[in-house]
Amino acid sequence: MKSTPFKLEVCIDTPDGLQACQNGVDTIELCSALAVGGLTPSAGQISLARTSFVPVHAMIRPRAGNFIYLPHEIDVALGDIDAVKSAKLAGIVIGASTAEAMLDLPVLNKMIAASGSLIRTLHRVIDTLDDPFVALDQAIDLGFSRILTSGSSFNAQDGMACLRKLQERARGRIEIVAGSGVNARNILEIGNATGVRSFHASCRSPVEQDKITVGFGFAPEFMNKTDPQKIKQLRSVLVAAA
Repeated sequence: MKSTPFKLEVCIDTPDGLQACQNGVDTIELCSALAVGGLTPSAGQISLARTSFVPVHAMIRPRAGNFIYLPHEIDVALGDIDAVKSAKLAGIVIGASTAEAMLDLPVLNKMIAASGSLIRTLHRVIDTLDDPFVALDQAIDLGFSRILTSGSSFNAQDGMACLRKLQERARGRIEIVAGSGVNARNILEIGNATGVRSFHASCRSPVEQDKITVGFGFAPEFMNKTDPQKIKQLRSVLVAAA
């Protein structure tokens, strides 16, 4: 893979997605249930990810919904972090907030203590908070290496102004990763407007499901699947711009 000043991360939630990301991707975010923003992957997915040539960061999110966790949900997350650590994956993607729309520092400290030497990414919980700039400083103090964010907007293109401010405030102390709605058509616009050089994308395309599967309620009519061609297109754009 040709080296560029840009980094591309792709999020996946299936075994074939893992295979699709073995070329053209710098890191993989391993999840289940991307339809709800990504949940913790299964034990089998985590085990399979050990075979990846590309560094894998596992999402730690015990349920869909907000990021205000109850004690038993925190216990589940800590157990999942142990599983990722035992599998010797590269990192974890975590986040927790309070009812006051601030980072839940005690919960995050527990997760970080459990993570050992794993690389830690603060996920898009930051986009739900009242002050993402305070959260950025707190993330640095907590020992996070990366922040995945859409700039406090529903997608990164709409959040470019905030992303630029986050990138400037980071001053190289933490990696800002722009995600949500990133594709081959807008990735350079986002990068040029914000100064961000790390990007997160799903690179998925809808695949029609058979009528029997849909009829029994086992799948919607169309399911999104990691598309190697979209990964190739994104990588080509970044290489051409290097």
